[in-house]
Amino acid sequence: MQLKIMPKKKHLSAGRVPLVLFLCQMIGALDVPLDLVQPPTITQQSPKDYIIDPRENIVIQCEAKGKPPPSFSWTRNGTHFDIDKDPLVTMKPGSGTLVINIITEGKAETYEGVYQCTARNERGAAISNNIVVRPSRSPLWTKERLEPITLRNGQSLVLPCRPPIGLPPAIIFWMDNSFQRLPQSERVSQGLNGDLYFSNVLPEDTREDYICYARFNHTQTIQQKQPISLKVISVDELNDTIAANLSDTEFYGAKPSKERPPTFLTPEGNESLKEELRGNVLSLECIAEGLPTPIIYWIKEDGTLPVNRTFYRNFKKTLQITQVTEADSGNYQCIAKNPLGAVHHTIAVTVKAAPYWIAAPQNLVLSPGENGTLICRANGNPKPRIAWLTNGVPIEIAPDDPSRKIDGDTIIFSNVQERLSAVYQCNASNEYGYLLANAFVNVLAEPPRILTSANILYQVIANRPAFLDCAFFGSPLPAIEWFKGTKGSALHEDIYVLHDNGTLEIPVAQKDSTGTYTCVARNKLGMAKNEVHLEIKDPTRIIKQPEHAVVQRGSRVSFDCKLKHDPTLVPTVMWLKDHGELPNEERFSIDKDHLVVTDVSDDDGGTYTCTANTTLDSVSASAVLRVVDVPNPPFDLELTNQLDDSVQLTWTPGDDNNSPITKFIIEYEDAMHEAGVWHHQAEVSGTQTTAQLKLSPYVNYSFRVMAENNIGRSLPSEASEQYLTKAAEPDQNPTAVEGLGTEPDNLVITWKPLNGFESNGPGLQYKVSWRQKDGDDEWTSVVVANVSKYIVSGTPTFVPYLIKVQSLNDVGFAPEPAVVMGHSGEDLPMVAPGNVRVNVVNSTLAEVHWDPVPLKSIRGHLQGYRIYYWKVQSSSKRNRRHIEKKILTFQGSKTHGMLPGLQPYSHYFLNVRVVNGKGEGPASSDRGFHTPEGVPSAPSSLKIVNPTLDSLTLEWDPPSHPNGILTEYTLKYQPINSTHELGPLVDLKIPANKTRWTLKNLNFSTRYKFYFYAQTSVGSGSQITEEAITTVDEAMASRQVDIATQGWFIGLMCAVALLILILLIVCFVRRNKGGKYPVKEKEDAHADPEIQPMKEDDGTFGEYRLFSFVSSASF
Repeated sequence: MQLKIMPKKKHLSAGRVPLVLFLCQMIGALDVPLDLVQPPTITQQSPKDYIIDPRENIVIQCEAKGKPPPSFSWTRNGTHFDIDKDPLVTMKPGSGTLVINIITEGKAETYEGVYQCTARNERGAAISNNIVVRPSRSPLWTKERLEPITLRNGQSLVLPCRPPIGLPPAIIFWMDNSFQRLPQSERVSQGLNGDLYFSNVLPEDTREDYICYARFNHTQTIQQKQPISLKVISVDELNDTIAANLSDTEFYGAKPSKERPPTFLTPEGNESLKEELRGNVLSLECIAEGLPTPIIYWIKEDGTLPVNRTFYRNFKKTLQITQVTEADSGNYQCIAKNPLGAVHHTIAVTVKAAPYWIAAPQNLVLSPGENGTLICRANGNPKPRIAWLTNGVPIEIAPDDPSRKIDGDTIIFSNVQERLSAVYQCNASNEYGYLLANAFVNVLAEPPRILTSANILYQVIANRPAFLDCAFFGSPLPAIEWFKGTKGSALHEDIYVLHDNGTLEIPVAQKDSTGTYTCVARNKLGMAKNEVHLEIKDPTRIIKQPEHAVVQRGSRVSFDCKLKHDPTLVPTVMWLKDHGELPNEERFSIDKDHLVVTDVSDDDGGTYTCTANTTLDSVSASAVLRVVDVPNPPFDLELTNQLDDSVQLTWTPGDDNNSPITKFIIEYEDAMHEAGVWHHQAEVSGTQTTAQLKLSPYVNYSFRVMAENNIGRSLPSEASEQYLTKAAEPDQNPTAVEGLGTEPDNLVITWKPLNGFESNGPGLQYKVSWRQKDGDDEWTSVVVANVSKYIVSGTPTFVPYLIKVQSLNDVGFAPEPAVVMGHSGEDLPMVAPGNVRVNVVNSTLAEVHWDPVPLKSIRGHLQGYRIYYWKVQSSSKRNRRHIEKKILTFQGSKTHGMLPGLQPYSHYFLNVRVVNGKGEGPASSDRGFHTPEGVPSAPSSLKIVNPTLDSLTLEWDPPSHPNGILTEYTLKYQPINSTHELGPLVDLKIPANKTRWTLKNLNFSTRYKFYFYAQTSVGSGSQITEEAITTVDEAMASRQVDIATQGWFIGLMCAVALLILILLIVCFVRRNKGGKYPVKEKEDAHADPEIQPMKEDDGTFGEYRLFSFVSSASF
């Protein structure tokens, strides 16, 4: 058993004093084991204020325990209630609970009253509270006729509810005929009394079904008041309504209701009083009328409102303070304000208190001769009166007991005896209620007993407190000692804490705390002990916790939750979202260490918690998922401040989807000129919702807005309304104006026309003007339609012109355009370059010079000079053949150029021509030149033929490009050994007229590498390489000749084959005649493996195989 109260912990001292708990017998209330004699104790009873449902049987509870088992009796309204005389009343067997059967007959009202139960045995009597039994009531509204209400716009109004008085009180609410709650606001709200208050009425308040409903929860019924009709009309409507019945001077008024400062509808006056009981909810209400609607504020004079217990309800018209105490008494002020003034009301609050316990009396278990006390202390406002009873009888008229002494709220017992056991009642009461407590005094002589089960195994997580129970009982109260281990001494270390109920606490359990602990209880009548066992487990830890995540809508997210735990504990992992269960969707999947959410939606955002539970501990870790996406499109686009050249665009941002909007992009569509095409107009910051937009004339604008955040850009909003700006003259001229002739006698003027947006009005045209640059002519002009070019004919060849193109429309001309210069058409040049000179730089490069042609002869834009050159003769072969001409162009006015890539030892011709935009002029006279010799190319081929033991023959073809006269060939060669190392290099000169050469005195069976190139008088050309091997020694070669190719071997093999064939034929003939060879039989019977024919792996005999080989070799 455990003490019902736990006094202050007793920490063991650091000294070597045994850890012993001495418990004072007056400390607390013990639960006496039910096998011991004890007075009754009330364990269950109905509430003091017991409201019953009249449609069900009445059950008044009274349960008690004691030994011997108690008997029960009841009083009703202060007198004995004889249940045997009422057939509708029964008492449950073994219980004091009454059951009154009113379902079949009888009325609940008959059994209204104050009931009290008494539980009695030979040791005393316990009594219950006074139980006031009342049936619930849900009366109907009284019939009444409600006249329709007609009010002027802006007046105040109170619609009364006045519900019938029920038990318990009804819950009030206002609805319409469709059972829809009427909307409430700062202007319209329901008061604490159920009335509906209008600070001012509006036409929208007009309706015929203002209905007050009363809900009686106890009987689950709802009663309704007759509907109230309200019509709110303007002054004009009101005058029209009453004009027929009133004179001209009796009209209601010519003006609507004026704005007015606030006044209070409830409470009335400047001051009021409010009384509330301690522990209840204090509700203060102020409702004001006025126009505009007043706002309510609350203050406490000479104090502050309690922070954690203050709440505002009903649009701040109600102030509530929960768990109110005496300290909440004082003056509270409500202030109603609107722009025209303010009004104050002070509520003086007094907090009273029904009795409440400071120290309720507790059961006493005393051994004969001991002393003890019962204390009954209560407080309240006003101060409660304390009255003592014994066994349900006022102690003043109870039999005298010399062992007890009454001292106000305390009864002192001394030298008690067993016959003096009794139940004492303490009653604390004031005008607001009462408290009743039973406490027995049980005089027993009982040796110690341990009530905790033996050999309980306690399992505790390391570094957490461990509590080892040792519930006990005994009279006198035993002393408790704890031991660790089978032979341990009483615990004395200061790491332990003993509680007064016998529990041993280890504040920080470690692995070495594991073991067996023994609890020993002793008093003068004996001793009892009990063993319990303690195991320390490793804590469960989340070693990889989920991390906060920010993901885009539609993507995938994964949360980790990896555990480390004691191997003897089996954890269960549960995932929660916002402290609730995960959605039951396939998108959420859980494996051992992960939670995976696919196709993430906005609703998936929140806090995800991984909780790991074992039988001993629980750990959790959380991460926040923020789902982001591109913003939703803006909406409600509106155009205001519409001017000729500007407009203000306003919009409402869409949801930013958890990523702040950084900017808005505004686009426009010109429905007149480019329907369906959207152009960029402007950008503004993400905090703006308006933009002032500059506009062009004669454009039918529509606008749309897109929002952008860090994730991306939203879809466009719906298009705004269209706005057509007025026409105006063009404000710009065409661009890219050029004048170029296509023929020698014309000038083509081109430009980039304006688009429809740039035209600024209808009837777009262009005024094209031109004149010769160097003449005195006036401007020639022509107006053309909306085209992009104009051709001037009959112009001189290649003359500079001044040109300008101006825009105009039906409204007027654009500003004066800029003047550009152009030229009439070109013609081919008339003169060839003269004095052409060639300087041969080397065998592949020549430099050409020429004199420029006169500028007038070019008749166009000089683009450069062009050289045509070709090879016409081979100096070595002296034969002429056609070669394709090559061309090099030199830009601009250059008068020289280089000809690269020439063929050495060749004869070339060239000429030069001038080039303009029309083409080439005549060619200069052909000029010839020679290129000197150069080095040759590599020989065309190199082959090694006829290898012998000590010689190799080389054959080659001359270079394809000798580039001069060959003087000789150079051959270099060197041996290469088996490790690919190169030997000494041999250099050999060969006459130029040779194409074959034999090298002798070489090493047999040796690999050689050859390097071969041709030479002219200029130098050596590119080389060609090859490798070859001389043959092996003849003696070695003869030993390596295949024996199968020798004649004598073939003849021998044929003879052997013939003999074997004859032998087989003879054997075959003898077998057919039935004969046997005796020797063969002996051989078969006594086979000697040494003389058996040798058989190959594939099953054929060696001789046949050789024969087969020889035969195939023969053919």
